[in-house]
Amino acid sequence: MASRFVLLSFLLLLFSITTASFSTTTNHPSFPNKKLKEKHSHLHFFFHDIISGRNATAVPVIQPAEGAHSRSAFFGAVVIMDDPLTEGPDMNSQLVGRAQGMYAATAQDEVGLLVAMNLAFTAGKFNGSVLSVLGRNPPLHPVREMPIVGGSGLFRFARGYALARTHWLNVTNGDAIVEYNVYVMHY
Repeated sequence: MASRFVLLSFLLLLFSITTASFSTTTNHPSFPNKKLKEKHSHLHFFFHDIISGRNATAVPVIQPAEGAHSRSAFFGAVVIMDDPLTEGPDMNSQLVGRAQGMYAATAQDEVGLLVAMNLAFTAGKFNGSVLSVLGRNPPLHPVREMPIVGGSGLFRFARGYALARTHWLNVTNGDAIVEYNVYVMHY
């Protein structure tokens, strides 16, 4: 009898914790006890990944050991980036933010990157807000989809996806301009 009482108490406690964690209302100071309304946003911008020259925005920090892998010369490389995001493909168009993070060559049979970056917006409606991207990017594919896994500021509780299309690529030095269409749900 006592063990049933303990089990029932535990199940009620577990149910109340689960119910509270999935509630769409909150008492948090940022959202004073009101029902949260989900918004959908579409963002369009261009990402400038400049590896060459004196003003590089992406810097290789780890190179794979020479001859370590027979199928891919890039496998194991890691690059840190602080790339400008602009309204148009021209580097001189309006700056809207920065892509800050890293990418690593993680595929052995093709060029495939693990991307971990924050899209930090510095202009417009989302100034001061950040979207976090974590996913696979095979940059030689025509369109790549990467998940939006979170955010801050106006993008709290964000989730969605980013579609990337190479706008321009210098095959000699690796510099690239990539068009991004980001679809995100947030509160």
